[in-house]
Amino acid sequence: MPVLGKKSLETLKGVHPDLVEVIKESIKECPVDFTVFSGVRTLAEQKHLYSLGRTVKNPDGYDKVKKPLGNIVTKADGVKTKSNHQVKADGLGHAVDLVPYIDGKLDWNTTANYKIISAHILATAKCLGINVAWGGNFKSFVDYPHFELKK
Repeated sequence: MPVLGKKSLETLKGVHPDLVEVIKESIKECPVDFTVFSGVRTLAEQKHLYSLGRTVKNPDGYDKVKKPLGNIVTKADGVKTKSNHQVKADGLGHAVDLVPYIDGKLDWNTTANYKIISAHILATAKCLGINVAWGGNFKSFVDYPHFELKK
């Protein structure tokens, strides 16, 4: 039975236990392996991510002609608009970013793998009675790696 690796477990520290439960349960039978890439973020981390694609070059394989600074990573600046990765009033982060782990490598670009993972995670969350939203379903800013507790 697959389990989360040491790095994924470390990344889940400070994340709301309901979301942690969903992720730990989901990995057991998920048809596509994944890693937990991002959990709780500091204000400095959030500000840095917000700068990518805006004022700082995003090293994500940017297109020099159409997007000289690369893709924008987040709409949350960390101050006016807080990310659910940032610690909430309860002292916990309410979001994680997951990335498919294929043949020993992170696979950021295969949308089909994200869709398989998300279907499995959302079904697992429903069985556990925990409301989870997937960033791939967001209307204004699609964010395939992102999962968060629904309010």
